[in-house]
Amino acid sequence: MNFPTDLKYTKDHEWLRVEGTTATIGITDFAQSELGDIVFIDVDTLDEELDEGEIFGSVEAVKTVSDLFLPIAGKVIEVNEALDAQPELVNQDPYGQGWIVKIELSADVDAGHLLSAGDYQELIG
Repeated sequence: MNFPTDLKYTKDHEWLRVEGTTATIGITDFAQSELGDIVFIDVDTLDEELDEGEIFGSVEAVKTVSDLFLPIAGKVIEVNEALDAQPELVNQDPYGQGWIVKIELSADVDAGHLLSAGDYQELIG
């Protein structure tokens, strides 16, 4: 499994890459492997301000649907439109082309509770 060290992780299996005041969010390699073949990504929160932990969308795999939880407070500013036609990108490249949303971070956001790659690996065993 792949756990890039430049990312932060959540106990809900999302990853976060912060670049300035913007963060890119997706699901981890572990999450996509547990879900199996992903067939649909649903995000209907574009342009919405959400708090940490709120649902920003869902991932549908062949046998299940899982909610996506925002790892940090912010406004959803972009949705990966490539996933409309190719949701399998999340399986093939979860940390690259399979990203799900980009958010503009809230001004008072604190990322101190997010997990490092090592901490996340320990979490999933």
